[in-house]
Amino acid sequence: MRNSGFGHGGEVRALAARAGCAVGELADFSASINPLGPPDWLRGEVSAALSGLRHYPDPYAGPLCAAAAQRFGCAAGEVVAGNGSTELLYALPRALGLTRALVPAPAYGDYRRACELAGLAVDALGLDAAREFAPDLERAAAWLREHGPGAALFLGQPNNPTGRTVDPGAVCALAQEFPAAWVVVDEAFADFVPGLGRLAGARPGNVVVLWSMTKFYGLPGLRLGLGFAAPGVAAAWRAQVPPWSVNGLAQAVGLRALADGEYAARTVAETARLRAALAGALGALPGLTVLPGEANFLLCRLEGAGADAAALAARLLAGARVAVRVCANFEGLDGRYFRVAVRGEGENARLVRALGRELGAPAPAVLRRRTPALMVQGCSSNAGKSVLAAALCRILLREGYAVAPFKAQNMSLNSFVTRDGGEMGRAQATQAQACRLEPDVRMNPVLLKPVSDMGSQVIVLGRPVGTMRVGEYVRYKPEAFARARAAYDALAAEHEVMVLEGAGSPAEINLRAHDMVNMAMAGHARARVLLAGDIDRGGVFAAFTGTMELLAEWERALVAGFVVNRFRGDESLLAPALEAITARTGVPFAGVVPFLHDLGLPEEDSVSFKSGALDGRPGPGREVEVVCVDLPHVSNFTDLDALAGEPDVLLRVARRAGELGRPHAVVLPGSRNTVADLDWLRASGLGAELTELAAGGRTEIVGLCGGLQMLGRTVADPLGLEGGGVRAGLGLLGVDTELAGEKTLVRARARHVPTGQELAGYEIHHGRTVAVPGGGAGVCVERADGAAIGYGAPGGLVWGSYLHGLFDADAFRREFVDGLRRRAGLAPVGRVVAPYDVEPALDRLADVVAERLGLATILRAAGLRGAG
Repeated sequence: MRNSGFGHGGEVRALAARAGCAVGELADFSASINPLGPPDWLRGEVSAALSGLRHYPDPYAGPLCAAAAQRFGCAAGEVVAGNGSTELLYALPRALGLTRALVPAPAYGDYRRACELAGLAVDALGLDAAREFAPDLERAAAWLREHGPGAALFLGQPNNPTGRTVDPGAVCALAQEFPAAWVVVDEAFADFVPGLGRLAGARPGNVVVLWSMTKFYGLPGLRLGLGFAAPGVAAAWRAQVPPWSVNGLAQAVGLRALADGEYAARTVAETARLRAALAGALGALPGLTVLPGEANFLLCRLEGAGADAAALAARLLAGARVAVRVCANFEGLDGRYFRVAVRGEGENARLVRALGRELGAPAPAVLRRRTPALMVQGCSSNAGKSVLAAALCRILLREGYAVAPFKAQNMSLNSFVTRDGGEMGRAQATQAQACRLEPDVRMNPVLLKPVSDMGSQVIVLGRPVGTMRVGEYVRYKPEAFARARAAYDALAAEHEVMVLEGAGSPAEINLRAHDMVNMAMAGHARARVLLAGDIDRGGVFAAFTGTMELLAEWERALVAGFVVNRFRGDESLLAPALEAITARTGVPFAGVVPFLHDLGLPEEDSVSFKSGALDGRPGPGREVEVVCVDLPHVSNFTDLDALAGEPDVLLRVARRAGELGRPHAVVLPGSRNTVADLDWLRASGLGAELTELAAGGRTEIVGLCGGLQMLGRTVADPLGLEGGGVRAGLGLLGVDTELAGEKTLVRARARHVPTGQELAGYEIHHGRTVAVPGGGAGVCVERADGAAIGYGAPGGLVWGSYLHGLFDADAFRREFVDGLRRRAGLAPVGRVVAPYDVEPALDRLADVVAERLGLATILRAAGLRGAG
């Protein structure tokens, strides 16, 4: 059956309308476009060329033709540019003065149509299905011998829709045998075939070559094609093409594409891998034959009586929103044939699953669906990603799903110790609680703990693997990412849905090449992304737009919606901006989440702490003043979260000399570099002020972990972990500390000796601290196994402990605050008034986010179910 009228794959709007879905929900296998999608540089190249649209482009794309000539090793005068190779195809019969054409059957229908429109008689070179549609050049030679001058043979290299190639040497020999005839070779899909010899640059004078750039570079909507012919032929051909046929954007993109060898090499390798996997999976399905070929598409044939590819395609489209190319309108094929493009792994798996259902067989295990996944990324650091991810975890849990959190790499000052002694990010521990799961290091397989401006301790699956400077870690990242992917796969296999969190921004140009936590991880997990922006900081709409502009096309396709976070005010005022940004980016807004005051969840890093967001404000009843010293290398400042929640406590932060005042208590928090922070205390003058407060006998001074070490007499660093040598401490506590190579990581239960109150928390430290004989320090915190993990000076006004989270114990915390009240002459409260429990905060958060985003939106984005 001949191809009548316009019949072509890739008509996605019509297909989506027939499927009753949005274009983005369609898996289109009907058009054979690069499965990698457009190059990452495309959007930037188009943006850069936009200003030039006020000028006419080169009328015949001279610079582009010159670049193509250099690429293929021919003269610039042998290259013709067109608005897609189809435009050049339709101009060719007139340029060559053809009288008759021989077109393979099956073949791309526009070969015949272009010739018929030019008034040519067209014969068919039938390709034999029994020979699996291998090209038959002997029959072509016989035809050329019969028809002589003015006759032309059209060949697809490879053929569309069969994917079969022909030996380029044999084509040249055939052309040389008939110098008065023409051979037209369409290399539209040749770039996808590894090692295929190209005729674009080396060909006899009677061979003409067509090349479509838009298929290989994933740009069919841009339209760009090139033709290659002998100079005189090229000039005649060019004369048949209107000037300015190739617009300025297409010319700019074409020049960049011709220079991008890395993308081309990656495409060939990846397409070959994907093609082999898809061909194997389809070939294993009953009643289906995959024909041999070499292109980025596969010709398939249904077997058995009554086989009907059109009916199958209709069912696939209606039931699975999968579009395939029915091939009955290709001359030489019947109603059993259909063609499928090679797409990415996720889409290929979707096709095989859908076909398996229709043909009565399950998809092979290797192509079964991954665990559904939803990811929260941000336009910046501190956009609220951790909190939103925790909310989604709790929402999905309440909907009955077995859900788990994941963050591939976390740079955090606040870490957590699992029951088996592994270290992970504090935020993922909170998210695990939102899922009602025990924290697992696989939820945060890579943790970076900065120890200086240039280096971090690297923790992989809960254990330190070394301290690395930036360059060292970049070299280590491929291994880190491999271990993160393995951790994700293992964790995802145990759950029904995953909630992933990104880090910083996915669009940081200096980091994207080796970013393993944002889009690269989303791609591995096949996660849909919610992009969050903090409107409280300003510039959120520019951030949404800018982020999308800097993402590659495949990354943009993962973004399911924007989330405006931390909004204060009348939400209706945002409507014009929301509509404008959606119109500009094509991404809808999932919702607007209000600013949640006093949420009561631990912070992931020091951004809020350093910005002063955690500083308390004086108010009625806040009679007890506690000051925390903001160390340059502060860590685990979440130790104070529970204390800040006490209604009679004013917690504030001191960052420089003169800010301590005369509080009831001062807390020296943990530090990721004790020696450096000790030096800073002295240099800033805060060390002298602490000594003065201790001598005054009215202020209680508490050191936590690194703070405990600083309160002592000395800190020795024999291994050079923090610069080496021995530093004098503040001398307020009779203990000495030696930094050790092995890190202590343990969850612990303990007892506060002076009050007898039970404590629970975890230890994360390199130091070994002991009381100095005769120094007056006594054990004030004792672990359940009898080990001393806290010491106090006589009188109890100066003390410290290695136990993180000790203030989380309600009874102890109240006793501590009441002790401060008694010393100040205030009546003790005598009972727990503010139980520290993040469960109510998680439920409150989930309630708000579910209301503002909509449960149906969340479930649909996670790939769980639709709005119904």
